[in-house]
Amino acid sequence: MNSRPAAGRRTHDLGFARLDTDRVRRTGHPEVVYGAGKSPEQVVTLLRTLHAEHPEHAALATRLTDEALAAVATAHPDAELDPVARTAILGPLAVAQGRVAVIAAGTSDAPVAAEAAVTVRAFGSTAETIADVGVAGLHRVLEHQARLDAADCLIVVAGMEGALPSVVGGLTGVPLVAVPTSVGYGASFGGVAALLAMLNSCAPGVTVVNIDNGFGAGVFAARVARRSARPDPEGAGG
Repeated sequence: MNSRPAAGRRTHDLGFARLDTDRVRRTGHPEVVYGAGKSPEQVVTLLRTLHAEHPEHAALATRLTDEALAAVATAHPDAELDPVARTAILGPLAVAQGRVAVIAAGTSDAPVAAEAAVTVRAFGSTAETIADVGVAGLHRVLEHQARLDAADCLIVVAGMEGALPSVVGGLTGVPLVAVPTSVGYGASFGGVAALLAMLNSCAPGVTVVNIDNGFGAGVFAARVARRSARPDPEGAGG
């Protein structure tokens, strides 16, 4: 049976979900599957349908359980799976434009940083990860100054007291989005302490997304990087 909707229809009703099949036209990228709370079968069906609707684009699923990752691997052997990021990509990646550097404070922040990096790639930019450079050893992030400056956008991921985005924001003028994580002891309140620290950053230009929201940061950074990398039309910048 043909799974494609009738011409002109902007949604695809699967019974348990209504896919926004018009999103590519509006934003340049298809809807993304948020896997939390969905069964493995639902995740597989959503990815399959998105790929059928937009075969020229990468279909992305995030926050997948181990069971969902296994189901996607069985149903779509050609899918790109990342068990750390808990993501799956089905379909071709766009030609990458621009560079995003994902800076993670600690190894415990790796799942959120990985989700951000995968999302950057799915949304058409290049992702480079700089891991374990938290403020407890400032020399570690200082060693990567050139890599920070070379990026078109930065994603800075940190839990605990959430100080790393302020440090990085004081080292470079590259656009920066901060991601607080739920990593930390009791008084970190599941990432609220890091979130508030980032919102109150004294470094200018620090933008903040929600706790553990690597996906949201990845979309933002990829869009900034892609725009930054576009050639100036007819020398308009002159």
